Amino acid sequence: MNEEFDSQFNALLEKYTELLTGETDQDLQAKVQYYILYTYIAKSMPPLAKHWNEKYPEAKNELMDIIKEIKQLNDAKRSEQTDK
Repeated sequence: MNEEFDSQFNALLEKYTELLTGETDQDLQAKVQYYILYTYIAKSMPPLAKHWNEKYPEAKNELMDIIKEIKQLNDAKRSEQTDK
C-alpha cells in the first residue's frame, strides 16, 4: 500500500470516529478500529470470535470495555443531537 492510500483511509476512519462519537483523537480512532474489526469478525465468523474470546479472556474483557466506551460516547452524541 502507498502513503496516499493510507492518508485517505485514515481520513475515512477519522470521519467515521467523529460521526460515531463526536470526537477525533488518535486514541479513540484506534479504539474504533478495534470496534469495527471485532464487530465485523463476530458477525461474519462467529466461531472465530468465540474461539478468540475463550483463548484470550483478558483481551476480550478489554475489548468489551472499549465497545462500552464507544457506545456510551455514541449515545451521548445522539442525545446531544436530539436535545437541539
